[in-house]
Amino acid sequence: MHFSTATVLMALVGFSAASPVDKRQSLSGTTQNGLSGSCKGMTVIFARGTTEAGNVGSVAGPPFFQALSKMVNGDLAVQGVDYPADIPGFLAGGDKDGSAKMAQLVQQAMTKCPDTKVVMAGRSTSPQCCEATPAATASKVAGAVIFGDPDNGQPVQGIQKANTKVICHMGDNICAGGSLILQPHLTYGQDANTAAKFAAGL
Repeated sequence: MHFSTATVLMALVGFSAASPVDKRQSLSGTTQNGLSGSCKGMTVIFARGTTEAGNVGSVAGPPFFQALSKMVNGDLAVQGVDYPADIPGFLAGGDKDGSAKMAQLVQQAMTKCPDTKVVMAGRSTSPQCCEATPAATASKVAGAVIFGDPDNGQPVQGIQKANTKVICHMGDNICAGGSLILQPHLTYGQDANTAAKFAAGL
């Protein structure tokens, strides 16, 4: 039996369309919009550090997401917080619009996916977004993971201390309440597994 080229191509296209597609979110980029996808067992709402690119940055976010995804078998959605993440916001003690956006995204995740565990997370300026989230909203969150916290030691209102992981490196001037970006503040990607293990256990 002879087949035309068109018939063979049609068959190949049909096979390709029927092949299983990996629905996992790519977690290596500086921008993550997982709330636009399907519901997952865990949702991380992440705010990037000061002057970082995209909506999750590159220093701590992507390594953390990738490690966590492995620990929860890919059952993870990540949503970045779109806010300026600029120096004036940091010097002001936090960006009010960023805090409002964090709270709005947390509520959106819970409304869209009532069975998901929501984790608030961020680096540098961004922890101020977590800490300023209204207690009524934060109380429904599974936990928080904070890298390089300028408010080191300040609890996230509404979240039990046992469900909050703050990671601050020795020599990080930001964690000491300063404003100098020193080398220790740029190395939180190395804590990806520690942070992921904590979040996966919430």
